[in-house]
Amino acid sequence: MNNDYATLGTGCFWCTEAIFSSLKGVISVESGFSGGKTPNPSYEDICSGNSGYAEVVRIQYDPNSLSYKDLLKFFWSSHDPTTLNRQGNDVGTQYRSVIFFHDEEQEQIAKQSLSEISNSNIFDKPIVTEITQLVNYYPAEDYHQKYYENVGNRNPYCAIVITPKLQKFRKEFEDFIKK
Repeated sequence: MNNDYATLGTGCFWCTEAIFSSLKGVISVESGFSGGKTPNPSYEDICSGNSGYAEVVRIQYDPNSLSYKDLLKFFWSSHDPTTLNRQGNDVGTQYRSVIFFHDEEQEQIAKQSLSEISNSNIFDKPIVTEITQLVNYYPAEDYHQKYYENVGNRNPYCAIVITPKLQKFRKEFEDFIKK
């Protein structure tokens, strides 16, 4: 099986990981950080808002089951790409909307996808999503991995923010959700 990777930031990586893990064709999702310069940053470094890193997920997927273009369709639908450095109550550059492309093909697909979504009038404000080459990806600490799966609604943030968002996403894209 030929597997590919996508690296996307939609705000809190706990939310993003829960959403993308539920998709058919997704093999694994890892929470991490990308876009900064400091080697091997910690979560605390990222939370400062001064590291240059964004919270992201690295998605391993089967391109025979799910295309990169499809992943970007889910990306646009899973967050508000019109808010600069913010998703809901999460504020700071670490929560920016960002597509980190791995190669020229992903770059072209991402730019085309941005153009299509911008011209669709789905959003009433301009899209501020950053599209940039993947640099300095680091996995987040172990306790962040599969966070929603492991903690779920025992964490109030998950109960209030992630669960409703995930339910809405699963309903909207029912045909693409793992059973």
